[in-house]
Amino acid sequence: MLNPPVHRASTIIFKTVDAYRRRHDGFYDDVIYGLYGTETTFALARAVADLEGGYQSVITSSGSAAVALALAAFTSAGDHILVSDVVYGHTRRFCQEAMVQYGVEVTYFDPLIGGAIADLVRPNTRAIFMESPGSHTFEVSDVPAICAVARKHGIVTMIDNTWATPIYFRPIEHGVDVSIAAATKYMAGHSDVMLGAMTAGSEEIYQKLKDSAGRWGVSASPDDCYLVHRGLRTLPSRLRHHERTAKALIEWLQGQPEVLRILYPALESDPGHKIWKRDFDGASGLFGVVMKPMDDAAIDRFFNHFSVFLLGSSWGSYVSLAVPAAPPPVRLAGTPPLEGTLVRFHAGLEDPADLIADLERAFARLRSGAA
Repeated sequence: MLNPPVHRASTIIFKTVDAYRRRHDGFYDDVIYGLYGTETTFALARAVADLEGGYQSVITSSGSAAVALALAAFTSAGDHILVSDVVYGHTRRFCQEAMVQYGVEVTYFDPLIGGAIADLVRPNTRAIFMESPGSHTFEVSDVPAICAVARKHGIVTMIDNTWATPIYFRPIEHGVDVSIAAATKYMAGHSDVMLGAMTAGSEEIYQKLKDSAGRWGVSASPDDCYLVHRGLRTLPSRLRHHERTAKALIEWLQGQPEVLRILYPALESDPGHKIWKRDFDGASGLFGVVMKPMDDAAIDRFFNHFSVFLLGSSWGSYVSLAVPAAPPPVRLAGTPPLEGTLVRFHAGLEDPADLIADLERAFARLRSGAA
C-alpha cells in the first residue's frame, strides 16, 4: 500500500507479563500506549524527520503545543531564555505568561542581531527561540550565526520553521537543535487539521522532546496524522504554486499608490533578502503589505467584500487569505513600529488572475469611499 493505514488505539496488548513489565523500554521508538503514539503517528514522525534532516520528530496536537513542549523540555525555574522579538503571538503569550509563571526569565532580542546575541547570553541562559522570517513583519535572522554562539555556550536552539517548511529551509543543517512546525498549515494544506511537529537534531534532544510530550500528556490524533502524511506528498508542488502566485500578487501590488512597502524576503529590495538567498531554497505564499494608514471604515470597505480572498487565520492551505494585523504586532526589542496599516496576505492555489481581479475591486472600493 502507498499510505500507512490509520491505527487508533489507547490500550496496547502485550503477550507476556515480562513484556508488559518492560513496556517503557520502548517509550521512544515503539507503540506502548495510545497516548504516546500509534503506528500512524510514528509513520508521520519519520516522514517529517526525513524532510527536516533530523534524528526523529515528535508529533503534537498543534503547532502551539509543539512550541510550548519544546520550551518546557529544556527549562526550569531560575533559567533564562532568549526569544526573537518577532515570534508568533501565541508563542509570545506563552513565554510572557506560562514561562514567567514557572520562574523562567525571558529576554526578547532583535531578530537581526546575528552573532551579537552573545552580549545577551547569561550563565543561566538555557534556550534561544527563533522564528525566521518573523511573524507579520518577515525579518530574516542569521540563524547560523546565532547557533554558533549558542553552541559555544551549550545553549539549545529552537526555531519555528512553519513559513518555509523543510522544503525551503532545513534548520538542523544550519545548526538548530529543534525545528518546529505548525503542521496545521502547509504540511496539511487543506485547513482541516490541527497538528504540530518538533524535530530533533540528535537522539539526546529527541528523548527530551518525547519526555516533555509524554509528561504533559499531549497526544496527536491518528486521523490527523494520516491527513498530514498525505499532505506531505504534494507539499513541494503546492509550495511552488504558492510562491509563483505570491510573486504575481506582489508585482501587481507594487504598482498601487496605497502600498508603501512589501514585506517578503524573496524581493531583492527586502532587507533580509541577502540572508534569505543564502540559506533558503524558496519562499512560501505568506507576505505582508504596509499600506497608507486606513481608519476602521476604510478597512471595512477594503476587506468586507472580497469574493476570492477570504478573511481568516491559519494560512497555508489552498485558499487565499487577506487580513488586517489586528492587533498590530508587539515589539519590545527596539524595532520601530511600521508607519501605516499592516495587511497580511496568503496566496493560495487559485488562479492569480482571479485574485488580482479581486484586489482591483478592493482597491476601487477603497478609493471611492463606497462600502
